[in-house]
Amino acid sequence: MHEYSIVQALLNQCEEIAEQNDASAVTKIITKIGVLSGVEPQLLQTAFDTFKEGTICSGAEFIINHQKLKLECKDCGNIFEVDEVRYYCAECESLRIKVLDGEDMYLMSVEMN
Repeated sequence: MHEYSIVQALLNQCEEIAEQNDASAVTKIITKIGVLSGVEPQLLQTAFDTFKEGTICSGAEFIINHQKLKLECKDCGNIFEVDEVRYYCAECESLRIKVLDGEDMYLMSVEMN
């Protein structure tokens, strides 16, 4: 499960951010996970809950915002979002689709004390 290594990197990044801001604790972490990121949100939550103990993030609330797949049709210009992997235009059914968002995982914000 690569979610464990993702959580370890996330915890390290939060620790660095807290250190740079002279914070003693991280209270909230907000992430955005795209449909095509390859990250399973439930496994990520479980990994976070497991590995946060004993770190500066031990009392942190972990919020996962799900990013739908945002697509643009290269033929008609339609921009639309879908929850599942679908590579055709909702308007003209063209297969010439460009992915605009939903492929990545982002650390959106860190709240600290």
